[in-house]
Amino acid sequence: MPYQLILSLISGVFIAGSAAYLGTIMLSKKMTVVTDPLGHLALPGAALAMIYGFNLSLGAFPFVILGIFIIWFLELKTKLPMETLTAIVFAAGIGIAFLFLPIDEAEAALIGDISKIGLIETIITVILGIAVFVTVQRSYPQIMLANINEDIAKVEGINVKLYNLIYLLSVAVIVALGVNLVGGLMTAALVAIPAAASKNLSKTLVQYGLLSVVFGVISAVVGIIASMIIGLPSGPLVIITSGIIFLITIPAAKA
Repeated sequence: MPYQLILSLISGVFIAGSAAYLGTIMLSKKMTVVTDPLGHLALPGAALAMIYGFNLSLGAFPFVILGIFIIWFLELKTKLPMETLTAIVFAAGIGIAFLFLPIDEAEAALIGDISKIGLIETIITVILGIAVFVTVQRSYPQIMLANINEDIAKVEGINVKLYNLIYLLSVAVIVALGVNLVGGLMTAALVAIPAAASKNLSKTLVQYGLLSVVFGVISAVVGIIASMIIGLPSGPLVIITSGIIFLITIPAAKA
Protein backbone atom coordinates (compact mmCIF):
# COMPACT_ATOMS: atom_id res chain seq x y z
CA MET A 1 0.00 0.00 0.00
CA PRO A 2 1.48 3.40 -0.99
CA TYR A 3 2.93 5.45 1.86
CA GLN A 4 0.85 8.53 1.02
CA LEU A 5 -2.35 6.47 0.99
CA ILE A 6 -1.54 5.13 4.45
CA LEU A 7 -1.11 8.68 5.79
CA SER A 8 -4.36 9.75 4.13
CA LEU A 9 -6.27 6.78 5.58
CA ILE A 10 -4.91 7.28 9.10
CA SER A 11 -5.73 10.99 9.03
CA GLY A 12 -9.14 10.40 7.49
CA VAL A 13 -10.07 7.75 10.06
CA PHE A 14 -9.23 9.98 13.02
CA ILE A 15 -10.88 13.06 11.54
CA ALA A 16 -14.07 11.27 10.53
CA GLY A 17 -14.28 9.14 13.68
CA SER A 18 -13.91 12.03 16.11
CA ALA A 19 -16.21 14.24 13.99
CA ALA A 20 -18.89 11.54 13.98
CA TYR A 21 -18.67 11.11 17.76
CA LEU A 22 -18.93 14.86 18.30
CA GLY A 23 -21.88 14.78 15.92
CA THR A 24 -23.89 12.70 18.40
CA ILE A 25 -23.89 15.68 20.77
CA MET A 26 -24.43 18.22 18.02
CA LEU A 27 -27.42 16.29 16.68
CA SER A 28 -28.95 16.16 20.16
CA LYS A 29 -28.34 19.89 20.59
CA LYS A 30 -29.76 20.51 17.08
CA MET A 31 -26.50 22.26 16.32
CA THR A 32 -25.15 20.28 13.36
CA VAL A 33 -26.02 23.11 10.97
CA VAL A 34 -23.67 25.39 12.93
CA THR A 35 -20.72 23.34 11.68
CA ASP A 36 -21.40 24.47 8.13
CA PRO A 37 -20.89 28.21 8.69
CA LEU A 38 -17.91 27.42 10.93
CA GLY A 39 -16.45 25.44 8.05
CA HIS A 40 -16.87 28.51 5.87
CA LEU A 41 -15.21 30.53 8.61
CA ALA A 42 -12.11 28.38 8.05
CA LEU A 43 -11.86 29.58 4.46
CA PRO A 44 -9.82 32.77 5.18
CA GLY A 45 -7.18 30.64 6.90
CA ALA A 46 -7.31 28.06 4.13
CA ALA A 47 -6.82 30.86 1.61
CA LEU A 48 -3.72 32.10 3.40
CA ALA A 49 -2.44 28.51 3.67
CA MET A 50 -2.75 28.11 -0.08
CA ILE A 51 -1.04 31.44 -0.77
CA TYR A 52 1.92 30.70 1.52
CA GLY A 53 2.11 26.96 0.89
CA PHE A 54 1.34 25.37 4.27
CA ASN A 55 -1.25 22.87 5.49
CA LEU A 56 -4.93 23.85 5.14
CA SER A 57 -5.83 22.83 8.70
CA LEU A 58 -2.94 24.83 10.11
CA GLY A 59 -4.24 27.91 8.33
CA ALA A 60 -7.83 27.24 9.37
CA PHE A 61 -7.15 26.79 13.10
CA PRO A 62 -6.55 30.44 14.11
CA PHE A 63 -9.63 31.70 12.26
CA VAL A 64 -11.96 29.00 13.56
CA ILE A 65 -10.69 29.31 17.14
CA LEU A 66 -11.03 33.10 16.99
CA GLY A 67 -14.54 32.73 15.60
CA ILE A 68 -15.50 30.30 18.37
CA PHE A 69 -14.30 32.69 21.09
CA ILE A 70 -16.16 35.58 19.47
CA ILE A 71 -19.36 33.49 19.31
CA TRP A 72 -18.95 32.33 22.92
CA PHE A 73 -18.28 35.91 24.13
CA LEU A 74 -21.23 37.35 22.20
CA GLU A 75 -23.52 34.62 23.54
CA LEU A 76 -22.58 35.61 27.09
CA LYS A 77 -23.12 39.31 26.40
CA THR A 78 -26.18 39.31 24.15
CA LYS A 79 -28.09 36.09 25.04
CA LEU A 80 -28.83 35.70 21.32
CA PRO A 81 -29.13 32.11 20.02
CA MET A 82 -25.82 30.52 19.06
CA GLU A 83 -27.14 29.89 15.54
CA THR A 84 -27.71 33.62 15.02
CA LEU A 85 -24.29 34.59 16.32
CA THR A 86 -22.63 31.91 14.21
CA ALA A 87 -24.35 33.25 11.10
CA ILE A 88 -23.09 36.77 11.86
CA VAL A 89 -19.50 35.67 12.41
CA PHE A 90 -19.73 33.36 9.39
CA ALA A 91 -20.81 36.20 7.10
CA ALA A 92 -17.81 38.27 8.18
CA GLY A 93 -15.50 35.30 7.65
CA ILE A 94 -16.79 34.66 4.15
CA GLY A 95 -16.26 38.29 3.25
CA ILE A 96 -12.66 38.13 4.45
CA ALA A 97 -12.09 34.78 2.69
CA PHE A 98 -12.97 36.05 -0.74
CA LEU A 99 -10.61 38.98 -0.36
CA PHE A 100 -7.71 36.50 -0.24
CA LEU A 101 -8.87 33.15 -1.68
CA PRO A 102 -7.23 32.48 -5.07
CA ILE A 103 -10.35 31.48 -7.03
CA ASP A 104 -8.37 29.54 -9.64
CA GLU A 105 -6.81 27.42 -6.85
CA ALA A 106 -9.81 27.22 -4.53
CA GLU A 107 -10.73 23.55 -4.99
CA ALA A 108 -8.66 22.18 -2.09
CA ALA A 109 -10.05 24.77 0.34
CA LEU A 110 -13.63 24.13 -0.77
CA ILE A 111 -13.74 20.32 -1.02
CA GLY A 112 -10.55 19.16 0.73
CA ASP A 113 -7.47 17.23 -0.38
CA ILE A 114 -6.33 14.66 2.16
CA SER A 115 -4.05 13.03 -0.44
CA LYS A 116 -1.30 15.60 0.16
CA ILE A 117 -1.12 15.35 3.95
CA GLY A 118 2.35 14.79 5.38
CA LEU A 119 3.69 12.73 8.28
CA ILE A 120 3.84 15.62 10.77
CA GLU A 121 0.32 16.74 9.89
CA THR A 122 -0.89 13.13 10.25
CA ILE A 123 0.63 12.85 13.73
CA ILE A 124 -0.96 16.15 14.77
CA THR A 125 -4.30 15.00 13.34
CA VAL A 126 -4.18 11.74 15.30
CA ILE A 127 -3.33 13.56 18.54
CA LEU A 128 -6.07 16.17 18.10
CA GLY A 129 -8.61 13.55 17.01
CA ILE A 130 -7.96 11.51 20.15
CA ALA A 131 -8.06 14.68 22.28
CA VAL A 132 -11.48 15.64 20.91
CA PHE A 133 -12.83 12.11 21.38
CA VAL A 134 -11.64 11.90 24.99
CA THR A 135 -12.84 15.43 25.78
CA VAL A 136 -16.30 14.76 24.37
CA GLN A 137 -16.52 11.39 26.13
CA ARG A 138 -15.67 12.88 29.52
CA SER A 139 -17.91 15.91 29.04
CA TYR A 140 -20.83 14.02 27.50
CA PRO A 141 -23.12 13.81 30.58
CA GLN A 142 -22.57 17.44 31.56
CA ILE A 143 -23.10 18.80 28.05
CA MET A 144 -26.21 16.69 27.52
CA LEU A 145 -27.72 17.73 30.85
CA ALA A 146 -26.98 21.39 30.13
CA ASN A 147 -28.66 20.93 26.77
CA ILE A 148 -31.77 19.41 28.34
CA ASN A 149 -32.14 21.95 31.15
CA GLU A 150 -29.55 24.57 32.09
CA ASP A 151 -31.20 25.29 35.44
CA ILE A 152 -31.00 21.65 36.53
CA ALA A 153 -27.38 21.49 35.32
CA LYS A 154 -26.51 24.52 37.46
CA VAL A 155 -28.22 22.98 40.49
CA GLU A 156 -26.07 19.87 39.91
CA GLY A 157 -22.98 22.10 40.12
CA ILE A 158 -22.18 22.05 36.41
CA ASN A 159 -20.43 25.12 35.06
CA VAL A 160 -22.61 25.53 31.97
CA LYS A 161 -20.51 28.36 30.49
CA LEU A 162 -17.33 26.31 30.81
CA TYR A 163 -18.85 23.22 29.20
CA ASN A 164 -20.30 25.31 26.38
CA LEU A 165 -16.79 26.61 25.74
CA ILE A 166 -15.34 23.08 25.81
CA TYR A 167 -18.01 21.98 23.37
CA LEU A 168 -17.38 24.91 21.02
CA LEU A 169 -13.60 24.37 21.11
CA SER A 170 -14.12 20.71 20.22
CA VAL A 171 -16.24 21.81 17.27
CA ALA A 172 -13.51 24.26 16.24
CA VAL A 173 -10.84 21.55 16.21
CA ILE A 174 -13.03 19.22 14.15
CA VAL A 175 -13.88 21.97 11.67
CA ALA A 176 -10.20 22.86 11.23
CA LEU A 177 -9.20 19.21 10.77
CA GLY A 178 -12.18 18.55 8.52
CA VAL A 179 -10.98 21.16 6.02
CA ASN A 180 -8.23 18.72 5.00
CA LEU A 181 -10.68 15.84 4.47
CA VAL A 182 -13.83 17.43 3.01
CA GLY A 183 -13.02 21.14 2.67
CA GLY A 184 -14.79 24.16 4.09
CA LEU A 185 -18.07 23.51 2.28
CA MET A 186 -18.96 20.07 3.65
CA THR A 187 -17.86 19.91 7.30
CA ALA A 188 -21.47 19.87 8.53
CA ALA A 189 -22.07 16.61 6.68
CA LEU A 190 -18.98 15.12 8.29
CA VAL A 191 -20.52 15.44 11.77
CA ALA A 192 -24.23 15.20 10.95
CA ILE A 193 -24.68 12.25 8.60
CA PRO A 194 -22.95 9.47 10.59
CA ALA A 195 -24.75 10.59 13.77
CA ALA A 196 -28.09 10.63 11.95
CA ALA A 197 -27.48 7.16 10.52
CA SER A 198 -26.51 5.89 13.96
CA LYS A 199 -29.63 7.37 15.51
CA ASN A 200 -31.73 5.37 13.05
CA LEU A 201 -30.31 2.11 14.42
CA SER A 202 -29.37 2.80 18.05
CA LYS A 203 -31.33 1.74 21.10
CA THR A 204 -28.88 3.05 23.73
CA LEU A 205 -26.45 5.96 24.08
CA VAL A 206 -23.50 3.55 23.89
CA GLN A 207 -24.75 2.16 20.58
CA TYR A 208 -25.42 5.70 19.37
CA GLY A 209 -21.83 6.81 19.94
CA LEU A 210 -20.20 3.58 18.74
CA LEU A 211 -22.18 3.24 15.52
CA SER A 212 -21.65 6.89 14.69
CA VAL A 213 -17.87 6.45 14.92
CA VAL A 214 -18.03 3.24 12.88
CA PHE A 215 -20.08 4.90 10.13
CA GLY A 216 -17.74 7.90 10.06
CA VAL A 217 -14.65 5.70 9.77
CA ILE A 218 -16.20 3.52 7.03
CA SER A 219 -17.13 6.64 5.05
CA ALA A 220 -13.59 8.01 5.26
CA VAL A 221 -11.90 4.73 4.30
CA VAL A 222 -14.24 4.00 1.38
CA GLY A 223 -14.12 7.58 0.13
CA ILE A 224 -10.31 7.83 0.21
CA ILE A 225 -9.75 4.44 -1.43
CA ALA A 226 -12.40 5.15 -4.07
CA SER A 227 -10.68 8.45 -4.79
CA MET A 228 -7.40 6.66 -5.43
CA ILE A 229 -9.09 4.12 -7.74
CA ILE A 230 -11.31 6.38 -9.85
CA GLY A 231 -9.34 9.63 -9.63
CA LEU A 232 -12.09 11.86 -8.24
CA PRO A 233 -11.67 14.15 -5.17
CA SER A 234 -11.91 12.25 -1.89
CA GLY A 235 -13.95 14.85 0.01
CA PRO A 236 -17.19 14.49 -1.99
CA LEU A 237 -16.73 10.69 -2.12
CA VAL A 238 -16.49 10.54 1.68
CA ILE A 239 -19.74 12.48 2.00
CA ILE A 240 -21.49 10.45 -0.70
CA THR A 241 -20.49 7.22 1.07
CA SER A 242 -21.81 8.61 4.33
CA GLY A 243 -25.06 9.56 2.64
CA ILE A 244 -25.47 6.05 1.21
CA ILE A 245 -24.98 4.56 4.69
CA PHE A 246 -27.68 6.90 6.01
CA LEU A 247 -30.10 5.83 3.27
CA ILE A 248 -29.47 2.16 4.10
CA THR A 249 -30.42 2.78 7.76
CA ILE A 250 -33.72 4.53 6.98
CA PRO A 251 -35.87 1.34 6.93
CA ALA A 252 -34.67 0.52 10.45
CA ALA A 253 -35.78 3.96 11.63
CA LYS A 254 -39.29 3.34 10.31
CA ALA A 255 -39.55 -0.09 11.95
